[in-house]
Amino acid sequence: MTSAPTPRRTVLVAAASATAALVTGCGGDDGAAPAVTDGTATAPDASPPGTAATTATATATTGSPAPQDGELARTADIPSGGGTIFKERKVVVTQPRDGEFKAFSAVCTHQACIVATVENGTINCVCHGSRFRIADGSVARGPATRPLPAERITVEGDSIRLA
Repeated sequence: MTSAPTPRRTVLVAAASATAALVTGCGGDDGAAPAVTDGTATAPDASPPGTAATTATATATTGSPAPQDGELARTADIPSGGGTIFKERKVVVTQPRDGEFKAFSAVCTHQACIVATVENGTINCVCHGSRFRIADGSVARGPATRPLPAERITVEGDSIRLA
């Protein structure tokens, strides 16, 4: 018995669906106060040591929903020694040291996947294993060869915004 050939349209729809699922799994979008030129901002009133926000091994992969006024996050949303990925805004905000905040593109420079985790001092892309340092976005482990581009942020009080 011979089976009927699969119509070309069915194959194309299935391929498009699989591609969309893959891109969504690897994919993620962008708020403003005092200007910062190097992707670094320092909060005047960072969380006190010993709180959940300052745990060096803390991992956050999605931030709180951005409020209507354009705020990206609250300083307490970003763990010290870690970071938070805002997939919808395609940005990752890190806090390498208490009160020091940095922001980088969340798009991996290897093959444009959205990074997935922030752990043990690195921003991690699970697509191919690239890792980037939370302090400067530089490559800690390939296959990526270029650092994550810095994003401009501002910290005013306990509010973090994209500049």
